[in-house]
Amino acid sequence: MMKIAIASEGKNVSGHFGHCEGFTMYEIEENKVLNSEFVPNPGHRPGFLPIFLKEQGIDLIISGGMGGSAQQLFIDNGIDIVVGAKGSCDDVIKAYINGELKSTGSVCEEHSHEGHCN
Repeated sequence: MMKIAIASEGKNVSGHFGHCEGFTMYEIEENKVLNSEFVPNPGHRPGFLPIFLKEQGIDLIISGGMGGSAQQLFIDNGIDIVVGAKGSCDDVIKAYINGELKSTGSVCEEHSHEGHCN
């Protein structure tokens, strides 16, 4: 089984990971969604969210934009990253399962991201 978190604003992918409303978490097995739940963002503190998501058992984080230091922290915690995602979380998960979701590799400049992450 694989567990994927999508940085979310309501039902859509958030443009910026650290300031998202929360995370839509999906459990995937044999290319099927077994379960999904929304977990509110516990608060943006430097270095906290990658560890929080690792504790939730997350294997992959998907976001619209993400700063370079956050990306490095996910790598350090053994969590894969896809950035540049847009649209509804359910559509993004379907695209991932179908092998159609590719990371743009884009890096947001920390703290100056307003309006520049999508």
